[in-house]
Parts: sequence; structure tokens; C-alpha cells
Amino acid sequence: MSHNNSTEYEPMSYVPHVESHGTKEIWRTLTILTLLTAVDIILYFYMPLTGFRNFIFIVLGLVKAYYIVASFMHMKHEKVDLAMCILVPLLFVFGLIAGLLYEGNFWLLTN
Repeated sequence: MSHNNSTEYEPMSYVPHVESHGTKEIWRTLTILTLLTAVDIILYFYMPLTGFRNFIFIVLGLVKAYYIVASFMHMKHEKVDLAMCILVPLLFVFGLIAGLLYEGNFWLLTN
């Protein structure tokens, strides 16, 4: 084997060329999720117990869930139909939970 040709494959010294695939986007997503979590923790300790605080926690949780699904499950790059196949049933589940919570409160109020 000749050592003069730089295009030859040398098993002991070959280092393949590696490209970065989206690490900038991952760091951006990590930063956004970290900031949202920090805001979540700060609000938890400094806001009084109200329904508005619970609403803020739900909204922040949904925003974090969106970023996680969009980035790490690659839903941001999918077609709209596939995303709707996942999101529409999720809305029905949220409706079911809301209905169950409403009915549970009704049951407690009548007894």
C-alpha cells in the first residue's frame, strides 16, 4: 500500500468527515425550554394560588409540549395532514378531560 495517495482508505488512520445536523436548532430548543421552565418555577413560588396561575401553568406546559413534539419528534417538518391526525384526537381527549372534570364537580355539588 502506498502512503502517497491521500484518497486511499487507511483503516488505522481514517477519520470520516462528520457534519453537524441541526445542533444549532437543538440548542435553541433547549434554551427556549430552559427559559420556559425557569419562568414556570419562578411563578410557582411567587404567584398566589389562583385559577389564573393554573391557567398560566397549563399554557406554559402546552407551549413546552409543542416545542418538544415539533423538535424532537420532527413534527415541524411533516405534512399538515399527518400533524392533524395527531392533534385532532388530542383535542377530543382534552374535551373528554374537561367534561369529566365538569361532571365530577357537579357530582360533588349535588351531594
